[in-house]
Amino acid sequence: MEGAKRLEAVLVAHGQPGEPEPQEAAMQALAAQVAGCLPGATVRGATLAAPGALEAALAGLARPMVYPFFMAEGYFTGRVLPARLAAAGSTASQLPPFGTDPALPDLIARVTVSAARAQGLDPSAAALLLAAHGSQVSSTSKDSTYAMARALRPLVPFRRIEIGLIEEPPHLADAARGLGPAICLPFFALRAGHVVGDIPEALAEAGFEGLLLPAIGEHAEVPALIAAALRRGAG
Repeated sequence: MEGAKRLEAVLVAHGQPGEPEPQEAAMQALAAQVAGCLPGATVRGATLAAPGALEAALAGLARPMVYPFFMAEGYFTGRVLPARLAAAGSTASQLPPFGTDPALPDLIARVTVSAARAQGLDPSAAALLLAAHGSQVSSTSKDSTYAMARALRPLVPFRRIEIGLIEEPPHLADAARGLGPAICLPFFALRAGHVVGDIPEALAEAGFEGLLLPAIGEHAEVPALIAAALRRGAG
C-alpha cells in the first residue's frame, strides 16, 4: 500500500517510573507487531516513564503520528504528552487514545462472550465486570469506563455489566462481591502493577470465583486494531 510506505508512527504508553524497562520493552514489541500489519511503515514504541525514550523514538521522523496507548483522554494525553512532544521540537500529530477506539467495543464483546462460552457459561446468566483504573483527581478514567459499558450493552448478552475501579468508588472488591457467575476484564492497556497485583487481590478479597481475563490491551487483535487507526489517521 503506497500510503503505508510513508506512514510513520510512535506508540506511547505511560510506563512504570520505578521500573521502566519491562513496559518499554513491551511497547517496542507492540510497535513491531503493528509495523507487521503495515508493510513499509516505520512504527516505534516508547513510554513516558523511561528517560529519553519518547525523544529517541521521535528522532529522524519527519511528521509522525503519535498513538497514545492509554485507556482515556486525560491529564497525560491532554497535557503531559503534548508538552513532551513540543519540548522535543516534534510536529507529530496526536491521535485519540486506544481506550476510545471505535473498534474496541466490538473486540471486547467478542473476547468476553467467547471466554464465557469457553468456560461453559451461558452469557445471559453471567455478569461482565470491567476492572479499570479510576482516579482520585480526575473523572476521565471513570467516565471512559462507563462509556465503554454503555457501548457494550447492545453488543453482549450478559445479564449485567458492572464497573469496579482501583482508585475510587465503586471499588473493585465491592463491585465483584456476590456477582455469581461472571467474567472480569481488566480495562487496561498494559500488563503492569494494577493488572498483576491490585485486580487479583481485590477479586480475592471479594470472594470472586469467576474468570479473570488478561488486560484487553494484551489481546492478539490489538496490533491490527492500532494499525487500522493509523491508516485512518494517515488518510
